[in-house]
Amino acid sequence: MRLNFTKMQGVGNDFVVIDGVSRDIKITPQLAKRLADRHFGVGCDQVLLVEKPQLNGADFRYRIWNADGGEVEQCGNGARCFVRFVHDKGLTRKNEIRVETLSGVIVPRLETDGQVSVDMGAPIFEPERVPFDTRGLQPMLGGKRWRLDLAGREAVVAVLSMGNPHAVQTVADVDSAPVTTEGPSIERHPRFPRRVNAGYVQIVTRTHIRLRVWERGAGETLACGTGACAAVVVGIREGLLDDSVRVDTRGGRLTIRWAGGDNDPTCTVWMTGPAVSVFEGEIEIES
Repeated sequence: MRLNFTKMQGVGNDFVVIDGVSRDIKITPQLAKRLADRHFGVGCDQVLLVEKPQLNGADFRYRIWNADGGEVEQCGNGARCFVRFVHDKGLTRKNEIRVETLSGVIVPRLETDGQVSVDMGAPIFEPERVPFDTRGLQPMLGGKRWRLDLAGREAVVAVLSMGNPHAVQTVADVDSAPVTTEGPSIERHPRFPRRVNAGYVQIVTRTHIRLRVWERGAGETLACGTGACAAVVVGIREGLLDDSVRVDTRGGRLTIRWAGGDNDPTCTVWMTGPAVSVFEGEIEIES
């Protein structure tokens, strides 16, 4: 059978987006891996499927598979592409929609300038909910940082969830950070039972950071929306950043806003950035 798709990208984080509303589509791990393969498939960081909602009050269901075929809870750059896709395809006329994900409901919104903003929900800091195994570890900075042993080396990370797990480090220079050498070890560290995204953040000013992320199941990507949210939340929580921050990734710029902190940690995080359709296509798959 022929499967229609749209190739999209948000600051270089690229996706194969599929309409599962107009036609019933079943995505298996094997199919997701094939679609994501840059040599034998279409090529992408994640495969996104638009479905009819299962929850009352939601407009759509949003499902995400990483390039390794694993289904995951959340993808921020994908959420922006999601709302652009359903709007461009005529699946909704709403500029703001409620979208059901494995980690809860998010609210993406098309802005008048063409950018897309997403209410990403509140960050989660409780280790057991990330999940992160803290047994035998001593917290640092009042529980805001943790030491990870990496085969004799040590990494000091902030651990939180933005609907998916993140371990964030502060570095002096993001260009020389050990993203590709250390990132895989953090991703699969046994203290993260569902694996983790490893972020490396360089603070430039109180309103500007640079970021690289080794993504769980995808490797280093040009941008990671939830990783940008996690990095800014960590900086604000530690008193290093203001409540609106420009995040420069290798693929482009995002703006993250969080009015939380220790006084209001349950405040939701807002992310704003581009969402671009690259091309339409179809691929032959086994029915």
